[in-house]
Amino acid sequence: MFAFVEGVLDLLENDLCVVDIGGLGINVNITSRCSAEIGSVGDHVKLYTYTQVAEDTFQLYGFPDRDDLDMFKKLISVSGVGPKSALSLLSVMDSDSVRYAVISDDVKALSKAKGISAKTAGKIIIELKGKVDLSDEKVAMKFAGPVTVSAKNDFGREEADALAALVSLGYSEAESTKAILSVDGHETLDSGTLLSLSLKILYGK
Repeated sequence: MFAFVEGVLDLLENDLCVVDIGGLGINVNITSRCSAEIGSVGDHVKLYTYTQVAEDTFQLYGFPDRDDLDMFKKLISVSGVGPKSALSLLSVMDSDSVRYAVISDDVKALSKAKGISAKTAGKIIIELKGKVDLSDEKVAMKFAGPVTVSAKNDFGREEADALAALVSLGYSEAESTKAILSVDGHETLDSGTLLSLSLKILYGK
């Protein structure tokens, strides 16, 4: 119904914002990633929207770009995945990360989101497998193949401690190593800082 809403940000919460359009306040459900990036109250904003109309509800779901909106629509097309679950997933993973998880059959990554069980994650993979790809060169490079063993063996004490901490949190050694290597200046950081920055990468933030 509404392709987008554009106006002044009147209210901002973790999963909701109000956009003032000529004196009319529009409630828009958003991801926590969007909430962190959209700006501050008083800023001019534009959100691409999906309208949910049901017998007893009328909800708008907004996204900062059409890519996230497109992924949201794909997710809610999966049986058992509603708008809230899709929003939860896109709060912890960006669209490219979701695509990669689907292509690589990564049930664990998808089921980290609130409301997405391992069973539901499996359905997402099965039903979206042929509907997503990593054709964009930058995206393909972002999710390049597995990290070599030699890269991990070159880790210093701080990097090794951060790796052990990530593995203890449930992440695989391969994805933990890749996250650490993605942190700028990882060779010089202490394990605590490295752990924090690596978790942000793993969460897709």
